[in-house]
Amino acid sequence: MKFLSVVAGISFFYDLAIGIVMLTATDLLATVFQVALPSPILFAKLLGIFLICVGLGYAAPWRDPATHRMYLWIFGPVLKGAGAIAFVTDYVVNASPSSFLLFAASDGMLALLTLWGLLRFSAGSADRP
Repeated sequence: MKFLSVVAGISFFYDLAIGIVMLTATDLLATVFQVALPSPILFAKLLGIFLICVGLGYAAPWRDPATHRMYLWIFGPVLKGAGAIAFVTDYVVNASPSSFLLFAASDGMLALLTLWGLLRFSAGSADRP
């Protein structure tokens, strides 16, 4: 369970940081990743709010991953895994900037780490209470 707690803590800061930057420095983020600002910019701001909320949601499984496994399943392997696939697909299909692969790698790694921790817990490892 300690492993899942660590992964939840990393995800807490990861999503919170990206959400805050997306919400407060949308122009800078678009410049760094060499993409146009969305029109209307509200879409980027809403994504920032969403990421902040997802990040804050990791506070509960960070403290008690056993009780909050469902959150870890949904926002770890499912959301972050789908996000990684979406970034890679967009890179291949739409020739998006290679900087998008950074998000694919980070989301994918967190998705896999969370999946590994959840499966390890489900298998009845020594970490299980």
